[in-house]
Amino acid sequence: MGIVYISHRMDEIKVITDRVTVMRDGGYVGTLITKDSTKDDIINMMVGRVIYEDPKTESAVPKDAPVVLKVEHLNAGRMVRDVSFELRKGEILGFSGLMGAGRTETARALFGADPKESGDVYVNGQKVEIKTPQDAVKCGIGYLSEDRKRYGIVVAKTIAENSTMASLENFMKGAFIDKKKENQVAQQYVETLKTKTPGVEQLVVNLSGGNQQKVVIAKWLVRNCDILIFDEPTRGIDVGAKSEIYQLMNELVAQGKSIIMISSEMTEILRMSDRIVVMCEGRKTGELDISEATQERIMHAATLRD
Repeated sequence: MGIVYISHRMDEIKVITDRVTVMRDGGYVGTLITKDSTKDDIINMMVGRVIYEDPKTESAVPKDAPVVLKVEHLNAGRMVRDVSFELRKGEILGFSGLMGAGRTETARALFGADPKESGDVYVNGQKVEIKTPQDAVKCGIGYLSEDRKRYGIVVAKTIAENSTMASLENFMKGAFIDKKKENQVAQQYVETLKTKTPGVEQLVVNLSGGNQQKVVIAKWLVRNCDILIFDEPTRGIDVGAKSEIYQLMNELVAQGKSIIMISSEMTEILRMSDRIVVMCEGRKTGELDISEATQERIMHAATLRD
């Protein structure tokens, strides 16, 4: 008996297959003998170009870059206990930790999606009170949830409708939405983010995971948010789309935006972050500059329990 196994998970492919056939954009690319091929060989065939997975070795963000977000002694339920950190302009601040460490809970409390018990938040040096997501958005904070289909997009709506969802007041014409303006702005971000779609009237449910994620990003860029929280930004998308998301994140910080990136993938944390906050059981247990970060140091901090 033979088995055809369809997956874009490289570790699984390497372990259980004898041969690998690669397809791209509906066409046959080639077939490799698994034991004679590396993960990079397969990935390069999948995306049609060389993908570099090397970790970042130093940060390009100046040490004296302005602090755009400061969180002091944040507490929210059992999973966020006295968490403090700073985010600088043009920086990707990685959040690492084991499952249940409290990273997502910290992000949700910061964004106002879950109630906080105590703690202070400062945006561009000004103390702000964030009790709801609407408060966070008004402060220029956008949140890309780890569950984009539940919290990030409305799959039954179009790309245009999703892209303007957080900024509808800017698209009103009397009592109605200016559809022409909405479509024009959505098309601009389709081109900027290289979203693969026949048009902005396409339903989001028909897009791939990577392109759905780009629609979520577009929503916050249309809103002109300068602080973006990316929670598991490449979960459930293929390696080619991952590379595009990474490139987009680097372009955003080069433009002066700042990103908090929560990721369970160690390679992603080491590749993308300028600094890394490590959490364990709701507490911040470490903070590392990328120049000193290693998997061993991160894992050590991720297991520092009370």
